[in-house]
Amino acid sequence: MLKQLATFALAAVLLPAQEISSHSLPEMDGKNLKVHVVDVKYAPGETSKPHTHPCPVIGYIVSGTIRHQVKGEPEAVYHVGQTFYEAPNGIHLESTNDSKIQPAELLAIFVCDHETPLTKRVESK
Repeated sequence: MLKQLATFALAAVLLPAQEISSHSLPEMDGKNLKVHVVDVKYAPGETSKPHTHPCPVIGYIVSGTIRHQVKGEPEAVYHVGQTFYEAPNGIHLESTNDSKIQPAELLAIFVCDHETPLTKRVESK
């Protein structure tokens, strides 16, 4: 562990780096932590069905513009290089490519402490 920290510190000195996101995570079982990185590609105007994620998620916009809303939170629009955080089990009401012409892409980074499907569909009421 100390060697990894030293390597990171050396890289931070030699390469320009900037933190783009920081979030506290909920209490988790540290024995079974696993990170999943999922590449999500949207066709022009494509939108997802309402869904939820059982693990915390950090989204990073790779290309295009994504309109995003989790139940109880205001709708937001994210552009290339921006990030967003979703707490576990939040109901994701909208995830839409805001362009009718260009595709969009995001990386979804899940931090899980148990084996589970990463996404579960939520029926609209």
